[in-house]
Amino acid sequence: MIIRIALLLMFAAFSELLSVDLLLWLAVPGLPGLLTQLGLVTLLSAFALLLITGLFDLIKLIIAACFDYFSARQRLQRRLWFIQAKQDQLKQLFYFRTVQINYFNELKRKRLLSANNRLHIQSLSKAIDKDLQSIKQQLSKTTYLQLQRQNIQYRKQQDIEALLTLQQKIATII
Repeated sequence: MIIRIALLLMFAAFSELLSVDLLLWLAVPGLPGLLTQLGLVTLLSAFALLLITGLFDLIKLIIAACFDYFSARQRLQRRLWFIQAKQDQLKQLFYFRTVQINYFNELKRKRLLSANNRLHIQSLSKAIDKDLQSIKQQLSKTTYLQLQRQNIQYRKQQDIEALLTLQQKIATII
């Protein structure tokens, strides 16, 4: 409705300005100046009416958007989205913590296994040393030294299979 009024005011202003041209062509003194002023005021009022209407509608939309934003439905929706995001974050955190725990447990298991292997290698090497000491008189000096060097070398290399083979070899000598 207001747009129609503004359009009517603009048409009225244009018709007044056209009548000013007609009056100037007819050479009527004084009246064209007043009609020009009236046409400009009418045109300005039409534009002002459109501008005020636009601003009023914009303010109305902003207020409606604010009421909608702060409505109970929207607050509940935002709360639901927040809770869903928090759940997703907790799921990711749980997954990554599980991966981290598994990684550290595997690392600890490997360290324990390595320490256990070193301990067994040390005890096997000591057992071989004892066996060598017990049969030292039965062996030649070079054979004894060679077996002792092999024991030390396999222990340094952490080669448990070679140590077991060496122990079996010594056991057959006994």
